[in-house]
Amino acid sequence: NDPGTFGSHLLGRSLFTLREAAVGFAAGVAIGLGIAILLAWKKRLADAFLPYVVASQTIPLIAIAPIVVIWGRKNLDFLPFEWQDWMSVSIIATYLTFFPVAVNGLRGLLSPREEHLELMDSYAASWRASLWRLRLPASVPYLFAALKIAATASIVGAIVGEISAGVEGGLGRRILGDALNYTVAPARLYGSVIAAAILGIAVFLVIVGAERAVLHRQRREIVT
Repeated sequence: NDPGTFGSHLLGRSLFTLREAAVGFAAGVAIGLGIAILLAWKKRLADAFLPYVVASQTIPLIAIAPIVVIWGRKNLDFLPFEWQDWMSVSIIATYLTFFPVAVNGLRGLLSPREEHLELMDSYAASWRASLWRLRLPASVPYLFAALKIAATASIVGAIVGEISAGVEGGLGRRILGDALNYTVAPARLYGSVIAAAILGIAVFLVIVGAERAVLHRQRREIVT
């Protein structure tokens, strides 16, 4: 009944979940931004594949989580390191993270005004030069808006992945165990849920702080 002991236990669980979410967040941002650049490069690709990107988010996460974990256990033994279940949970977090980055990133890459694009054309700038010097800088506010959603989504994805896939060590299994014992110790379930909420708020505030620092230095407004 020592609250300090339970608090330290929740802290360890939160750090475990944070590691899964951080890996998924990084991978999701890279994949989402790559998709956004590809769709901005070819408008026909955007018209053809953007509906599939949207449709990918309609698949229930609780259904694909066990599939990802079991597939990782059985099919990734060729890697030079041992595949662990928490890595599969990171893939699940990636699944939730890439979507807002891809959609908002595409919106940001297409946000430069027509006269700015014409100016780059007058300089005979290649599409790659326009991307680095115009489109990516213009997309920064939109990307930060997406990162705030993606950061909290990565926490949700990691927790749901732990619950669905039976991965021990994180907040997901802690919440599930406390839910099963709710009638005996309801305070523990509330504590676990609050810890998950605090973790999500913490990563959100980190992105907000980075956004304000970057946009303040660039003297630009925050996009909501």
